[in-house]
Amino acid sequence: MSIEKVRAYFQPLGIADRIREFAVSSATVELAAVAVGVEGARIAKSLSFKVEDKPVIIVVAGDAKIDNSKYKAQFHTKAKMLTHEEAHSLIGHDVGGVCSFALPEEVKVYLDVSLKRFETVFPAAGSDNSAIELTCDELERYSSNFVEWVDVCKAWQTKV
Repeated sequence: MSIEKVRAYFQPLGIADRIREFAVSSATVELAAVAVGVEGARIAKSLSFKVEDKPVIIVVAGDAKIDNSKYKAQFHTKAKMLTHEEAHSLIGHDVGGVCSFALPEEVKVYLDVSLKRFETVFPAAGSDNSAIELTCDELERYSSNFVEWVDVCKAWQTKV
């Protein structure tokens, strides 16, 4: 189970006990916001794409949407999301629980600046009913194969 991989990954970092598991689904931003008890924007959604036939994860704020022109400027290709099957086989987490933790070495992680307006955010922890509260610095430090912060989203700047 993917959450067990994440728990084992967090164990030596001393944060495994911070994973929260819910009796309800947290597979979407809306469901996760209800489960955690925060506004949807603070849910850190992990989106999986293919760049040059390699999987990447971009973690963005719950109210942000990928801006195709910014994405293309950053990655020099069109945004092409992984299918559910590709996410499972290439990322190692199923859709709804995709996160930036306990990833194969070839999966690179990017964090979007839309997250930086929050003190803490809530990414999934490997299952569709889990989350962990992290600061943006912790999210960067604990994400597998972190590359850099990027600015590839739209729609969130207009939110209060």
